[in-house]
Amino acid sequence: LGGMGSSVLEPTHFSFNGAISACEKGGEWKRAFVLLATMGKRCFLPDVISCSSAINACGKAAQWQSALALLDAMCQAVLEPSTITYSSAISTCEQGTEWRR
Repeated sequence: LGGMGSSVLEPTHFSFNGAISACEKGGEWKRAFVLLATMGKRCFLPDVISCSSAINACGKAAQWQSALALLDAMCQAVLEPSTITYSSAISTCEQGTEWRR
């Protein structure tokens, strides 16, 4: 136990997803995107959960352009969006009055 005080905790995939989810709940879409970028720099690939949470964060801030850009990036990265991801993107467009997209 004596050495625990000097140990450094490293982020994990789960901690990144938890932080992005917290950003979603707080409507902090820009922070969610920063965390997605940081994941890549730390050699963690964002997954469907990471991206869906970030898209939901965009929805809370009516940032439909960012949500659609992330959805497109998922497809470019061959990361298959889930039904929840598509539903979140549709909801975001609806909130931003861009439901025709």
